[in-house]
Amino acid sequence: MSRVTLIGGHGKVALLAAPLLVADGHEVTSVVRNPEHVADVEATGATATVLDVENSSADQIADLVRGSDVLVWTAGAGGGSPERTYAVDRDAAIRSMDAAAQGGVGRYVMVSYFGAGPDHGVPADNGFYAYAEAKAAADEHLKTTDLAWTILRPSSLTLGAATGHIAAGAGVEAGEVSRDNVAHVIRSVVAHPDTTAKRIIAFNDGFQPIDDVVAAPPA
Repeated sequence: MSRVTLIGGHGKVALLAAPLLVADGHEVTSVVRNPEHVADVEATGATATVLDVENSSADQIADLVRGSDVLVWTAGAGGGSPERTYAVDRDAAIRSMDAAAQGGVGRYVMVSYFGAGPDHGVPADNGFYAYAEAKAAADEHLKTTDLAWTILRPSSLTLGAATGHIAAGAGVEAGEVSRDNVAHVIRSVVAHPDTTAKRIIAFNDGFQPIDDVVAAPPA
């Protein structure tokens, strides 16, 4: 059993992941910005905590996550202004990593996107550019930390039901994956600390059992 903190607890992926983690016996705390979302979170079996991470310091986030074994970042600005995208997807995410280290949290799971990185290739005049830049900066910062980090890079998200199967590894190109399958990947990553530290997993819906992908030693 692990103590898991989900930041971005009212997001679609987090609301799907929380009950899976609870069912596995983990103690789950879901962090939300809006107090009106507490009931939705608690319906998953998780404990809701209200904190606006966009406007919180690393010290405040550290106080929140202290005692957790795993921090899972699923938060995002949701396609808002570039300024808010940088504030949430880059700056707050980086503060949460520093806070995890400060608070003694050993593991950090980042939900990023397929193709993220400094060479994302998104033109500066594209509306997706700020998000691509923000996620690249956050992922790169995470890789410099001493945390046992895992970066998840799902493809374009759909509302389909979980199949329990994904496609990952060499030769896999961007496609689509259900949010429900992403939630199951989070569940599996939490359950497999030995094979997921310092690992990036990019994936689509596919035909490989999720646990087989996650539990396999990295190539």
